[in-house]
Amino acid sequence: MKSTIVIALGGNALLKRGQLMSYENQLENIQIAANAISKLTEKYQIAIVHGNGPQVGLLAQQNDNYKEVPAYPLSCLVSETQGMIATMLVQELRKVTNKPIVSILTHVEVDANDPAFSDPTKFIGAIYSESEAKIFAEKYGWSIKPDGQHFRRVVASPKPIKVRESAAIKTALDNGNIVICGGGGGIPVTQIEGTFSNIDCVIDKDATAALLATQIQASYLVILTDGDGIYLNWGTPEQIKLDEIDTNKLATYTFAKGSMQPKVDAVIEFVNSEKGRIGLIADLQLASEALSGKAGTRITN
Repeated sequence: MKSTIVIALGGNALLKRGQLMSYENQLENIQIAANAISKLTEKYQIAIVHGNGPQVGLLAQQNDNYKEVPAYPLSCLVSETQGMIATMLVQELRKVTNKPIVSILTHVEVDANDPAFSDPTKFIGAIYSESEAKIFAEKYGWSIKPDGQHFRRVVASPKPIKVRESAAIKTALDNGNIVICGGGGGIPVTQIEGTFSNIDCVIDKDATAALLATQIQASYLVILTDGDGIYLNWGTPEQIKLDEIDTNKLATYTFAKGSMQPKVDAVIEFVNSEKGRIGLIADLQLASEALSGKAGTRITN
């Protein structure tokens, strides 16, 4: 049996920071992702979890602007991004691999009482100047926070509890499929009086990928983003790349809360869940090189 990899594909890698959020630009970046992932298909079972921060933010803004129809809930927009991004990934992967590919609509359980609902931190949508952000915050009732030198909308991002379709995902993997699942961190649902209902938030896709990887007994969690690994003192003349580090040492460092810290937290949780599991954070184009130890940051226990 081949080892299983869960790949967490960043929404910001599919629509790069500051890039026009067009279909054509997203397709070009997805083609790069598909080519990188195709190099792994002969050796590994692969599940792909993708982000949706820029995409769901764009849908939300379009949604708020069309006044003739009441705005759809954020949870529904997450499901829209699952379909939109997954179909592009399927089409591009089919051009570069003969492996069967399946996309599974994925629901992820969260706790409605999670404190994250009162402290939104998940960046979605485009970047703005401070003055632009204030205008949108007032117009749409958004929560806005700094994202580096820019500003972006933030929404609640509770901790995922269970990937509800994990058994179906594992069955599809064991039958030789590349599986696209958990898009946008999954469609968020919560249990109310014994039944599950959608709830408005955006779950961090790295946290969902780590949870899924644990549930399906994956050997690797590979987070592909728009930077080659973990850096200390990022963006300063003193920045240092971490090529390999164990979870105990990694946990002593603090990173940007809205970008690298969730990735670090997800990798630590997965790697510590069982001895021998390995986490990797690497550039979108360097997945194969990261697995062979030639790129990215390798996290072990």
